[in-house]
Amino acid sequence: MILERQNFMNINQISAELEKEFTNKSIEQEDIEKLQALARLYQLYQAGANEIGTKLENLDAEFQVNYDHNPIHHMEERMKSVQSLLNKLVKKGYALSVENVRAHIFDIAGIRVVTNYIDDVYLIEKMLLNQSDVTLMQRKDYIAQPKTSGYRSLHIVVSVPVFQSTGSKPVNVEIQIRTVGMDMWASLEHKLRYKTDIEAELVDHYGADLHDYATELSGIEIKMQALYQKLNQYKN
Repeated sequence: MILERQNFMNINQISAELEKEFTNKSIEQEDIEKLQALARLYQLYQAGANEIGTKLENLDAEFQVNYDHNPIHHMEERMKSVQSLLNKLVKKGYALSVENVRAHIFDIAGIRVVTNYIDDVYLIEKMLLNQSDVTLMQRKDYIAQPKTSGYRSLHIVVSVPVFQSTGSKPVNVEIQIRTVGMDMWASLEHKLRYKTDIEAELVDHYGADLHDYATELSGIEIKMQALYQKLNQYKN
């Protein structure tokens, strides 16, 4: 299992990026303090993502020792970009403030967990939520109920305490858990809808194909999981 961590920005880099959003405005001291507070908030959420990432690494390693199986294929940590954060606040109709960010944005810090089999998705969720300091805040199961596009994944938002010099603070981290097949499908759909300049008619055409492929892929993954379970019966 491989955890890919971003090279997270420090407070000066985050402040500089935030200040770009105010290039056409006069920056008052109040604005500067607000930007610095947001930069510190980013660091807090980065720490939250690292806390969850470490927990998942430990669970995967423990499962390997006890059951000779790694439920996690790989993981990726990511932080929402400053521009995306600001756009989401505007879209929701909230002013730029630390309070609004903490109260209304739940995907500042995120981890994508890619598993080997469908059962592993729910195993990872169960093991993580069994930890006494991890609290479930939101849950959306797009595997049990796929999106109309065919997208499948389990999305949960958890709260985890982060210990800093000033004390412990709860931090929300979004976790997307999906199989290798689901991840491959989601990457292709994202490319189709957001990374290409083809005509809308073709997007709809290929999107319909992808919807069918999602159903086929799900059926194949269920069969492969069943085969894996049968093979486990012959382990020494």
